[in-house]
Amino acid sequence: MDDASIRQRISRLVEREHDLRDALTEGRITEQAEHDELAALEVELDQCWDLLRRRDARRRAGLDPDGTDVRPPGQVEGYLQ
Repeated sequence: MDDASIRQRISRLVEREHDLRDALTEGRITEQAEHDELAALEVELDQCWDLLRRRDARRRAGLDPDGTDVRPPGQVEGYLQ
């Protein structure tokens, strides 16, 4: 997956996030349904941003950015802020 594909995925996830918020506001889904799907979207967004940062770091180090893969949710979500 190249940077452009990752950024496109991020854009689609953000659009879905907006759709969910609209659906809740319009009463088409429950608050719990919105919460559950938003939680999953946030994890996937974190994975995408992590992948972009790591690809960029590899590029700056003179390495092939394609040498990195998406990390599992537990690893990405386990970062300390």
